Amino acid sequence: MAIHPTAIVDPAAAIDPSADVGPYVMIEGPVQIGPGTRVQAHAHVSGWTTIGRDCQIHPFAIVGNLPQDFHYTGERSYCRVGDRVVIREGATVHRGTQPESETVIGDECFLMAYAHVGHNCLLDVGVKVYNMAALSGHVEVGPGAIVSGYALVHQFARIGKLAFIAAGARAGMDVPPFMTAFGESTIIQHNVLGMRRAGYSPEEIQEVRQAFRTLYRSGTLFRAAVEQLSDSVRTRAGQELVEFLTADSRRGICGPSPGHRVVQRKLSQTPSQT
Repeated sequence: MAIHPTAIVDPAAAIDPSADVGPYVMIEGPVQIGPGTRVQAHAHVSGWTTIGRDCQIHPFAIVGNLPQDFHYTGERSYCRVGDRVVIREGATVHRGTQPESETVIGDECFLMAYAHVGHNCLLDVGVKVYNMAALSGHVEVGPGAIVSGYALVHQFARIGKLAFIAAGARAGMDVPPFMTAFGESTIIQHNVLGMRRAGYSPEEIQEVRQAFRTLYRSGTLFRAAVEQLSDSVRTRAGQELVEFLTADSRRGICGPSPGHRVVQRKLSQTPSQT
């Protein structure tokens, strides 16, 4: 076990012999660090935090610190980081707020410099949070989703599988799987490139493309559009999309762009042609 002589390591911590702890690192509390993980200079890991194998914790990252929540009064809560996770410079990951609750970073996630993951967030496998993006508390992010630089995600929002949130966007509502969010809680297209890279078939991509048109371009009321999809989808991707749309939501689902809202209103007000 390589622990730099300037590092401060709590006696209660459990560090694998193959892990590496760099200069001026602070490890405070019953932290557990797995095999092959490297904690670089000036990083701070604290609390009931577990870090898996082959992770990289870069300089000045803060993992497992107290949640930024006025209701937190010091009860035991957790921060769990999976395997092969990269947490870059200055990124922050806070532990849960409620007693025995947890913040979870899944395997192979990538948090870029100064990204923030708030208390009680759940990030599935392969999530990427780019520079300066911020996830408020209790956000759920599905596998392979990307939150681009400077984007903001509201508390209790859900980000679906392989969803893409554009740079500077503000997601105040749920972003469905395979969709691209832009601006203020707005869906502008489906994430065809992400689906191709993830190995989805042309049939699945086509069904998601048609689902996007039904939800956001047809002028159909959203609830009716979801019911229509529930009866028509056949592929795995389509079923995953419908499952997300019909699950409980505390924030509602992101809508179409303002221009398409205007078009939909005009369509609904135009008398039918005979």
